[in-house]
Amino acid sequence: MLKRYSISLIVILFLSFIQINCKGGQKDDEFVKIPDDINNVNQTVVDESAMNEIISSFSSPVEMAALMKSIDVPFSKKFLIDPKVTEDYDINYKKALALGILSADLGYLNVYERTTLIVEYLTSIKKIANDLNVGQFFDFQALKRIAAGGGDVDSLLFLSVTSFHDMDEHLRQNARSNLSLLVITGVWLEGLYLLTQVAEENPTSKLQERIGEQKTLFNYLYPILKLYNEEKYFKDLTDDFDDFRKVFEEVTIRYVEGEVDTLIAENGSMTFIQNDYSVVEITEDQLKDITKITDKVRNKLINL
Repeated sequence: MLKRYSISLIVILFLSFIQINCKGGQKDDEFVKIPDDINNVNQTVVDESAMNEIISSFSSPVEMAALMKSIDVPFSKKFLIDPKVTEDYDINYKKALALGILSADLGYLNVYERTTLIVEYLTSIKKIANDLNVGQFFDFQALKRIAAGGGDVDSLLFLSVTSFHDMDEHLRQNARSNLSLLVITGVWLEGLYLLTQVAEENPTSKLQERIGEQKTLFNYLYPILKLYNEEKYFKDLTDDFDDFRKVFEEVTIRYVEGEVDTLIAENGSMTFIQNDYSVVEITEDQLKDITKITDKVRNKLINL
């Protein structure tokens, strides 16, 4: 029987991801090392402020959409999941994945200010959240008011981040961390799907690099998913994700130490900033493989 872990999987997944973003990253591409006995990891090692930072990673689909818009990629509804498809989802596994997928699409819609569609997607998200008994953590009326008022992305993100934080905490406290993990998986997969579909029609080096960068997050997501392989449906999911593992292993991300900038504050104190950066090496063939796998896995999941 599957063990119930005492530490939030979402914490393990995103804490290291945040450290990579803030510190320039680790110096290799190895997969994350999972403790042999994760039950002995103390949940209190992650404080409230760290948790807030972790959930803020949900903004990544918005950042991706903003990149698309900044290079004049036109909006296309065809890239998005049809919310009506999720009406027939009958088990929590499907619903949790759908909650993540719809949330990623919502970020895309926000950037392109598609108010009517935003309301439609919020309606579906509300239904799924209620089905999962986490609807109380989403202020849907406030979200709709923001969307109707012109799409204040910052305010919408704040409400979304707060909602996901409270939802994850509730799920963990009630031994339902597997659902949090599925939501995260849905967000990541749909974000990658949007990137690859747009890049296929509008190839640019910026989009190609962003796709290659997804290796970093995948290297944390994949082994955590495998921890749940004894649970129904998770084995099929990780088998599908094994195709991602094979192609991402061929993508190279090198971390380069940049020059140090010195900033002098008003009180005379000095701050040193290390301008590290990453170099993504991804070939056209690898990009095609990632696009093909993403399309296959994503469409398989939404048609379960």
